[in-house]
Amino acid sequence: MLNLRVSSKKQAKIKLALQGCAGSGKTYSALLLAYGLCNDWTKIAVIDSENGSADLYAHLGTYNVLNLSENFTPETYIEAIKACEDAGIEVIIIDSISQCWDYLLEYHANLQGNSFTNWQKVTPRINAFMQKILQSRSHVICTMRCKQDYVLNEKNGKMVPEKVGLKAVMRDGIDYEFTIVFDINMKHQVIASKDRTALFVNKPEFIITPTTGQAILDWCNEGVSMEMVKSKINQARTIEELTTIYHAYPEWNIQLSSDFTTRRVKLQEAMKQPGINYQPNFTRYGNNAITARQN
Repeated sequence: MLNLRVSSKKQAKIKLALQGCAGSGKTYSALLLAYGLCNDWTKIAVIDSENGSADLYAHLGTYNVLNLSENFTPETYIEAIKACEDAGIEVIIIDSISQCWDYLLEYHANLQGNSFTNWQKVTPRINAFMQKILQSRSHVICTMRCKQDYVLNEKNGKMVPEKVGLKAVMRDGIDYEFTIVFDINMKHQVIASKDRTALFVNKPEFIITPTTGQAILDWCNEGVSMEMVKSKINQARTIEELTTIYHAYPEWNIQLSSDFTTRRVKLQEAMKQPGINYQPNFTRYGNNAITARQN
């Protein structure tokens, strides 16, 4: 059944991409962002596929590092994210996801048969990796390498070559997956090429600090939280009120299915009045969605 509801903002975990060419400061900036998001170095982990670059900034604090060595399959990245989540990490930095795409391109090139149809063996793997990032219960910051080029810019009356970043080394359209995409230049300045938070829209270039992460955290914490919905469920006095709450916050239905069920049972026990045959059920259908129905 399709249900029309009033829009509501859900509290979220940021999924952010930081793209730039080598030497632009992606790792350092990601660490400062991460600290602003949680204010605790021990709750930050770097999944490092950049030859130990994460350890270069150990002077900042006692953050965690998980080295991938030479194994850059999507499945390895997924396993690494899960390991960080299981360890209670609040902010996961994946530095970088470009190696995963490089691996998949090489894998595709070595497949026998039709090149076009062989993408059916590649696309599900990168999709599973991206879904793991997007569904993670931690904040996730992904860095992406950009292909490099040089342009001539005038400086003090002379034409000086300057390194610039071009397209990110990743699947086309990957920026659509993230809430924020920062482009970082060789002066370590960033500008938002995509920003659903509206915090950085039409803002001039700036250098990332922990304050940037704090501003993003404040945005993430706005809106409806799971605890707020739990409180509403526990305060529901009738089945009708509980059903209204269920339809008002569909984004929390799966996570709070046991809370809805427990409250329904208590309300049904409290009713126990003769002649009443109104016993809604919360039942799972398709895609683990939960819907309310009346018997």
